[in-house]
Amino acid sequence: MALEAGALRDGVTVADGGWSTQLQMRGLPAAVMVETANLTHPQLVLDLARAYLDAGARFITTNTFAANRWNLERRGVNASVTDLNRRGAELAREAVGDRGAWVVGSIGPSGKILAVREVTAEQLRPIYEEQARALAAGGADAILLETFSETAEILVALRVAKDVTGLPVIASMSFDSGPQRTRTMMGAKAEECAAALEAEGADIVGCNCGVGIEHVLPAVVALRAHTTRPLWVKPNAGLPELQDGRPVYRQSPEEFAGHVPPLLEAGANIIGGCCGTGPEHIRRVAALVARRRPH
Repeated sequence: MALEAGALRDGVTVADGGWSTQLQMRGLPAAVMVETANLTHPQLVLDLARAYLDAGARFITTNTFAANRWNLERRGVNASVTDLNRRGAELAREAVGDRGAWVVGSIGPSGKILAVREVTAEQLRPIYEEQARALAAGGADAILLETFSETAEILVALRVAKDVTGLPVIASMSFDSGPQRTRTMMGAKAEECAAALEAEGADIVGCNCGVGIEHVLPAVVALRAHTTRPLWVKPNAGLPELQDGRPVYRQSPEEFAGHVPPLLEAGANIIGGCCGTGPEHIRRVAALVARRRPH
């Protein structure tokens, strides 16, 4: 289903929740890089996507966030970047079927920082190109750049995704620093990020991850004030606690959904969840959105 981003500006649409935390809860071994589940545990991936659709999500994210060449090398994973990303998009496409939802191909940060000269823009381009092409080939309706903290890096990824796929691009950054949590860990201000992303051609602008839904409102307000694009908001379910060496998120679906109304009033157009959220969190959000009249 073709994504007409502009049509989302006047209403509220529900997105899915977390992937890594949910796949691990559903039985994926902790030592396994979650993106490899597209090849080794495809039924887990399919089942989670379908659970989000049943909960009311109309954006389904591919399980491909860290599936770039450098991350695979760091983890010692012997798998094809193309195969992991294409298969991730194919599984999401299969889950969606004719249910009237969009598949968004997830691309995360490279893991290297331009500001300290760990990498150059020229070196980043083929990393993002490889991933974006495979996601498009697998049937993605849009490319999602998520959890970025460096403006320069996400702008490179945005240009590449636009150039090589021609698909709409959602550009989402993580704001978790500063007195009101309106800066990224690299110090980029939400308002400056919004303006830069819109100027570079992002079809949808937003924020995800961070320190929890209870802290995201100031960033949403700042983003909304500096972009005319539809606003994507997918916060975490609070902060995790470590249990047996694994992060555990305690925020209930009810508590998570209780923080949603102010975000909608502030102008969020697409609302979902990130780490720690699951289908029940999204079900609560979808029920709340269904009771609310459009902007």
